[in-house]
Amino acid sequence: MKLTFYGAANTVTGSKALLETANSCVMVDCGIYQGLKELRLRNWAQLPVKASSIDCVVLTHAHIDHSGYLPLLVKNGFSGPAYVTEATRDLCKILLPDSGYLHEKDAEYANKHNFSKHSPALPLYTQDDAERSLKQFQVVDFNHVFDLDDQLTLTFRPAGHILGAAQARFEHEGTSILFSGDLGRTHDPLTVDPAPGEQVDYLVVESTYGGRSHSKEDPETLLAEIINRTSGRGGTVLIPSFAVGRAQLIMYYLMRLKDSGRIPDLPIFLDSPMAINASEIFRHHHRLHRLNENDVQRTCNIAIYTQSVEASKSLGTNPMPKVIISASGMATGGRVLHHLKSFCPDVRNTILFVGFQAPGTRGEKMLEGAREIKIHGRQIPIRAEVQCLDMLSAHADEDGIMAWLKSFTVAPRMTFINHGEPPAATSLHQRIEAELGWTCRVPNYCDTFELNSR
Repeated sequence: MKLTFYGAANTVTGSKALLETANSCVMVDCGIYQGLKELRLRNWAQLPVKASSIDCVVLTHAHIDHSGYLPLLVKNGFSGPAYVTEATRDLCKILLPDSGYLHEKDAEYANKHNFSKHSPALPLYTQDDAERSLKQFQVVDFNHVFDLDDQLTLTFRPAGHILGAAQARFEHEGTSILFSGDLGRTHDPLTVDPAPGEQVDYLVVESTYGGRSHSKEDPETLLAEIINRTSGRGGTVLIPSFAVGRAQLIMYYLMRLKDSGRIPDLPIFLDSPMAINASEIFRHHHRLHRLNENDVQRTCNIAIYTQSVEASKSLGTNPMPKVIISASGMATGGRVLHHLKSFCPDVRNTILFVGFQAPGTRGEKMLEGAREIKIHGRQIPIRAEVQCLDMLSAHADEDGIMAWLKSFTVAPRMTFINHGEPPAATSLHQRIEAELGWTCRVPNYCDTFELNSR
C-alpha cells in the first residue's frame, strides 16, 4: 500500500489522504481548507491526483473540513461511491447543499458589492453540485467488515466527536492501517466515547489539540456567569457554533441552566437552518448519543428556531437581552457573519466561541485580541466582550489523545500525526515518543509513504 497526504498536513483543515493498492485508489476524507488564504487557495487549485482516477471515497465524519470537497471532486470527474456511516450520510445531506448554497451567496454578495478581486466572483461549487454528490453515498454500518475490493477491506468504529463519526480501519493482504478521524472526548454529555485502539500496522492520528489541555472548569457555571453578566448589562450573547454537535450541546446546557433557574428566562434563538435540521437528525439517531428521549425533546425545544432570512435579520435589531446560536463555528461564513456586524460594535454584548478556531479565521483573530475584523469587505469594530469555552470542544485534548493511544495493546510500526498546526503536531509527536516509545512522522503536504507488509 501507498499513503499520500493531500490535506490536513501541518494544518487542521482540508483533510484528504490517498490510500493506494495495486487494485484500488481510495481517498480517505475529502475536506475543504478553511482559515489562512494560502490554504484556502488550495481549494481552487487542481488536485495533484485526477478525480477520475479515484475509485472510492471514505468519509470519517460529516464536518466540512472532512467532507466539503466532495462536491467539487464529483464535479471534476469522480464517479465512484462515497462510503459513510448512516448518520454521516444524513448530516451530509444537510451540510453539503448548505455549503454549496453559501459558496453561491458569497459570490453573489461579492459581485453585488464589488469587493472581490475576481470579476465575476464564482462559487467553488453550487448547491446543485452538492446535491449531485449525495447520490454517490453508500452506507457502511459500524463494526462491519466491508469489502472494497477482493483484497481491501474497510471497518468503521466509533470515534465520538459528532453523530456518525468513525475511525476507519483498512486491511490489505494482512497489512492494516487505522485513521483516527477526529477523536471525541470521553464522558462527553452527548457523544459516545471513542472505541479503544486495536492492533494495527500503521496509524494516522489527529492532533488538533496537541500541546493543550481543556479547562477542567465546569462549563455550566462559566456559561451561566457569561449569560448573567451580559444580560445584566442589557446585552446579547452571540455564540458562533458548529451546526452539528456543538449547537446541540449548547442547547443541552442552556436547558439545564434554565430548568435550575441559574440563568434568566431570556429567549434563546437557534439561527441556523442547518443546525435546526441537524437537531432533527439528533432526535432520530438516539442510539448514537447519551441522552434519553425526554432529554432530547427538552434540549431541542429550548430554542426558538429562526428559519427565514427575515426572522434572522430581525434579531440584529431586537434590543432585548437574548442568546443567539448561529453557524459557522469559526465565523467563516453563514448567518453568524451578519450577527457579528450587528453585535460586535456594542460593549454590552458578548461573542462566545465554543470550539477550535483555525489560524486565519475570524474566530482566531478575535480570540487573539483583534479590535476589528473584515466582513463582506468592511472593517467591523470589536467592542463586545469576547470569550471562549474550550472545554466545549468536540475534540479530545492532548491528554485525551494520549489516553486513547495507550489503549493500543501493540505499538503500530509507524504513527503519522496529522490534522494539527505545526506546534500541536510537534508536541504530540514528542509526547508519543517520550511516553510510548513509538516511531512517529509528521507528514508534509503531498508526502508519500510506502506501507510495507510484514
